[in-house]
Amino acid sequence: MKKAVAFMLTLTLAAGLAACGGAASESTKAESTKAESTAAESTKAPVDDQAAADEVAALIDAIYVQKRTDKTDEQCAAAKAAWDKLTDAQKALVDGDDADPDYFGRDTGDASQDDPRNADEIGENEILVVSFGTSFNDSRAYDVKGIEDALAAAYPDWSVRRAFTSQIIINHVQARDEEFIDNVEQALERAVKNGVKNLVVQPTHLMHGAEYDELTENLEAYADKFETVAVAEPLLGKVGSGTADVNEDKKAVAEALTAEAYKTAGYESLEEAEAEGAAFVFMGHGTSHTAKVSYSQMQAQMAELGYKNVFIGTVEGEPEETSCESIIKAVTEAGYKKVVLRPLMVVAGDHANNDMAGDDDDSWFSEFKATGSFEAVECQVVGLGRIDSIQKIYIAHTADAIANSGSAAGASAAKAADLPDGTYTAEFDTDSSMFKVNEALDDKGTLTVKDGRMTIHVSLISKKILNLYVGKAADAEKASENEILQPTTDTVTYADGTTEEVYGFDVPVPGIDQDFDLAIIGEKGVWYDHVVSVEDPVPAE
Repeated sequence: MKKAVAFMLTLTLAAGLAACGGAASESTKAESTKAESTAAESTKAPVDDQAAADEVAALIDAIYVQKRTDKTDEQCAAAKAAWDKLTDAQKALVDGDDADPDYFGRDTGDASQDDPRNADEIGENEILVVSFGTSFNDSRAYDVKGIEDALAAAYPDWSVRRAFTSQIIINHVQARDEEFIDNVEQALERAVKNGVKNLVVQPTHLMHGAEYDELTENLEAYADKFETVAVAEPLLGKVGSGTADVNEDKKAVAEALTAEAYKTAGYESLEEAEAEGAAFVFMGHGTSHTAKVSYSQMQAQMAELGYKNVFIGTVEGEPEETSCESIIKAVTEAGYKKVVLRPLMVVAGDHANNDMAGDDDDSWFSEFKATGSFEAVECQVVGLGRIDSIQKIYIAHTADAIANSGSAAGASAAKAADLPDGTYTAEFDTDSSMFKVNEALDDKGTLTVKDGRMTIHVSLISKKILNLYVGKAADAEKASENEILQPTTDTVTYADGTTEEVYGFDVPVPGIDQDFDLAIIGEKGVWYDHVVSVEDPVPAE
């Protein structure tokens, strides 16, 4: 009996254990399945993030090319649309052959401050300003546009248009900011379709290097599309033959850049900076082209000017003595303890922001600091293009090109170029009795000629004309503030001895005996078109 009971208990216990074991097994399986699912989800999310980032990287790489195709516009739009769909975490994962999060994500300023200058209705005379280009919005607005605006003000009878030679940069700006900039071929085709007769090309390039050579080659295919074509000199003018072969252009650039640098650094003069142990290093791009001697010539020019504490370097280290290592050695051996780095470049773009002033170990800023030899290392991230005296060099080069172009406008410019720098009295003729020089001044204004640029100051008949604009009224309505001519308050004396305060204006003059458009706006707030001319300049007594 006891055996039977024991047997039954054994069966009962076994059944109970089996039941408990079964329940535990099902629970364990459920928990295991849930854990596996959670693990899968945790590994699945990063994979999806990277895949999304990789897709954008591939789209960026596809437009990081130097050749425009019939698919470029579509590709630029697709890359930006895909980027905008990414989360912040996904954007940080973008990494391709050329793509990185900075392509769309870096803040380089307000693109709306720039003007692509790609409008039609050009007219017969065009100045095409050709630049390598930059994707840095602030630099494009201040440096590139600064030169273009200065040329537009100096030559109001010519339409100023833009072209970039770097399609990579054009695509970058288009994709990120929806700003459409012409490449050289597009700009030339635009000129042809607009019926331009006289074309002057002003490169903003520093020297006669590879970019300049390529530009002149591209222009050859369009030589028969216009009545006259002229190419102006780059900033540093003729290259010359030897290291010590300098010229007036290089001297002017050296003086302008150095003055801006020491003033920005807080010194009254270069001599004061030297006395305080400060050296200035101007970093150019560098090139393997034969024009690389231009950098050595700039160093020779600094020496000729007596600028002992100024050094010329290049990113590429060509010529060899311009490498970062060589410049650090030269500055150290000269005993300077403070260093100011500034670009010897028209724009303060990628090279200035990254290669010169970047935080990476291989930037010039980092390498100078890493030596431990200097008490202070500072960077001035400012391009040449925004310096007024640099702009005037381009204006003078354009004047030479216009004068030598063989066009009717060139003949007028040549006549102006015959006027030596100085002050003249000249007639200011207008098409309206309500818009003219004050009678006390016998229709005459004061013409100033300097560095190939002419400006006439005229005192008007009252204070009712508030602003002037060199060009058409329709364009004045869209012009930026710095393109609108602001008044001065002049005092005129009449024949009876009475005096009156009136408004006066400094008006850029494109040529002598040449009609040009000058819009006016009065108290009613409406712009009106007028045509004026400057005639019979006589040296002021």
